[in-house]
Amino acid sequence: MNLVTLLPFIVLIGAMFLMTRSAKKKQQAAAQMRDQMTPGTGVRTIGGMYATVKEIGDDTVTLEVAPGVHAIFAKNAIGAVLEDAEYNRIVHGTTDDLTIDTPVVPDDASSLTGKDEDAAPKLDLGKKDEPKDEEPKGDEPKDGKPDGEPGAK
Repeated sequence: MNLVTLLPFIVLIGAMFLMTRSAKKKQQAAAQMRDQMTPGTGVRTIGGMYATVKEIGDDTVTLEVAPGVHAIFAKNAIGAVLEDAEYNRIVHGTTDDLTIDTPVVPDDASSLTGKDEDAAPKLDLGKKDEPKDEEPKGDEPKDGKPDGEPGAK
C-alpha cells in the first residue's frame, strides 16, 4: 500500500491516542486532588455547593453544608478542594489578607469624561416638530373611505 493512503488512518489513530491520554491525565489529577481531602477541608461540589468535609469513606464523603446539617456525597462529586483562605473568603466573606491594588472602575461613564462642559457646545438630537399641511378632521379616515367599504385600509 501507498504511504499517502495510510496517512489519514495514522493521523486519526494518533489523535485518538492523544485525546485518551489527556483525559487520563485529567482523571488522575482529579483523583489526586480528592486524595488531598482531610476532615475540616473546604470543598466545592460539581453542583457548585460549598461545604466542609466531616468524614471520608471509601467512595463517599460526608459534608457539613451548614452548621449541624450533614450530607453524604460520592467522592466523584467533589469538584475542587479549596485552600482555607479561599474557602473563608467565598463562604464567610472574610477579606482580611486581601489587598486591592487595581483602581476602582466607576459604575457610570460620567466620571470618565472631562469636567470642562463649556468647551464644546451640546448637540440637540431631538426631533423637530414640523407644521403639518393638513390635519384629519374628526373620525374621518385620510383616504376618504369609511371602514367596511372595499378598498378601505
